[in-house]
Amino acid sequence: MRVLIAEDEKEIAKALKAMLERNRYSADIVHDGAGAVEYATQMEYDVLVLDIMMPVMDGLEALARIRERGIFTPTLFLTARGGLDDRVAGLNAGADDYLPKPFAASEFLARVKALSRRSDSYAPVILPFGNVSLDSNQYTLRSASGEVRLNNKEFQIMELFFRNPRHVFSTEHLMDRIWGRESETEMDVVWTNIGFLRKKLKGLSADVQIKTIRGAGYALEEVGK
Repeated sequence: MRVLIAEDEKEIAKALKAMLERNRYSADIVHDGAGAVEYATQMEYDVLVLDIMMPVMDGLEALARIRERGIFTPTLFLTARGGLDDRVAGLNAGADDYLPKPFAASEFLARVKALSRRSDSYAPVILPFGNVSLDSNQYTLRSASGEVRLNNKEFQIMELFFRNPRHVFSTEHLMDRIWGRESETEMDVVWTNIGFLRKKLKGLSADVQIKTIRGAGYALEEVGK
């Protein structure tokens, strides 16, 4: 399950991401409404978590633009404004649920789980490409030669590749999407994880590879192409 968190309070966003990942969700973070629209229209999510009061574009406008593009992913609004009029405005904007701040971590997680069960988006458990498949529930890569378990970051990278085969992702994009824009992790962590994944694909006798596109980034492609 993949969740988009749009929250301008960076510490809160990091805490929510960590909580979701401990419960086997994948989570992306943006810090303004424009970023929420960009991510929600580029990637398929099971749940959107949007703060209402954000810079550039508030959550209400962001969700309206997302809905205008035919994306009806279940959405939870977070806000410090808990009045009745604010709750009604959020629901009228297309939200499915509304959680005023401050809130208990257990309640947030319960709300996200409930919305993920209602998700209309099609997120297949098994993502195939070539003679390899990625199991989104088991965090495993499989082929006729066997299977191998991935750690959380390896899985997030492979999920991005398997959902977008042949698409070129820059190192900066992978760093931003998997580790977060505010991460203090060094860029070489991307290269290290790509190296681990290449070894795992080779061990499965995969007919697909993570190819380096000189000057551009990486893409998952068929071997020999």
